Amino acid sequence: MARRRHQEEHENHERWLVSYADFITLLFAFFVVMYSISSINEGKYKILSETLTGVFNQPDRSIKPIPVGEERPRTGDPERATMNEDVAEVSDNTLRSIAASVRDAFGDLIQSDQLNIRGNEMWIELELSSSLLFPSGDALPNNQAFDIIEKVAKILAPYENPVKVEGFTDNLPIQTPQYPTNWELSSARASSIVRMLAMDGVNPMRLSAVGYGEFQPVADNSTAEGRGRNRRVVLVISRDLDNRRNSGSTAAIQSGSGTQPANAPEQGSAQP
Repeated sequence: MARRRHQEEHENHERWLVSYADFITLLFAFFVVMYSISSINEGKYKILSETLTGVFNQPDRSIKPIPVGEERPRTGDPERATMNEDVAEVSDNTLRSIAASVRDAFGDLIQSDQLNIRGNEMWIELELSSSLLFPSGDALPNNQAFDIIEKVAKILAPYENPVKVEGFTDNLPIQTPQYPTNWELSSARASSIVRMLAMDGVNPMRLSAVGYGEFQPVADNSTAEGRGRNRRVVLVISRDLDNRRNSGSTAAIQSGSGTQPANAPEQGSAQP
């Protein structure tokens, strides 16, 4: 039986037209998209052009920032600048009044170098030796502390300035169930003073407490006198009602405010 010869398929020489048509379609779509992107809103363009022209033709003109949160007065506004100056002047007068009242109430402690007062136009600080307020190695106030803090509270209560109480120790280690390290002791002492101030009429919302432990000394811990100066409690009264001083009293002293000698060290060499 004769085998049928396989019929040879006809080769299509026009298949390239399909690819070409796809290419033309994609190219057309591309130019449509490009045209739509390049279409300019004439009104918006005019506004943008005028804005840029005004900025570059007025080099002394300041650009107002976008307010984030509550907008505060800018010094560029004469009326607002005057208002800021008035507030600052009142705040400065408040600090001066507080400082004068402290000097009048504690002249004997200042004379004996057991209380020091220092500061600048932004804050004042009252530095008290820990031995005036606490027994050695403890954060429970002694009887004298209640009298001292009550006088301080009467001076501070009429004002709204923020008050931060800072606790400091020397570098002698302490390890008790209640105070494992100097961190706990200094923080507990600062918190005790804060609690006493609140009990004596100072608005608690103004108060904060922080403990620095042994890590911001103002004197050499190698001597008993130096350790006595390092064991201290500092009350920082800030000028601005909405801004508390971030740096500790040690930074203020090192910046040039000066130091005053503290009282004799506490009894007991093993306790801060």
